[in-house]
Amino acid sequence: MTTTTSTFNKNLYFAIEVEKKAVGGIGMMLGEDVHRCTAELGYWLGESYWNRGLMSEAVRLMKDYAFNSLPQLQRLHADPFSSNIASAKVLQKVGFQFEGRLRKSVINRNGKILDQLIYSFIRE
Repeated sequence: MTTTTSTFNKNLYFAIEVEKKAVGGIGMMLGEDVHRCTAELGYWLGESYWNRGLMSEAVRLMKDYAFNSLPQLQRLHADPFSSNIASAKVLQKVGFQFEGRLRKSVINRNGKILDQLIYSFIRE
């Protein structure tokens, strides 16, 4: 897996590449003002690349990069849809802790209102 990076304002975006082909992406949105010690993690992966460990590796690399590169960062969080069990498992696998649930906080592509799960990794 290789990555390509770009920055936009205070956000970082990386392409997830397999054999020089972009197959997914991962990004981090840095908090501002009183939230400047936190960042939100977001990611996606093409379905034909699921169950290969690619996203677990990408999330681990992003987590390590974030905490090694940003001394002010204390908390990295991700808020997957409650229906996305695989995403929750990825976060758990790389050390994120479940914090709670945002009830009825998002609408999926089919117009269904869903909860989001809150996972975080805290600098020790």
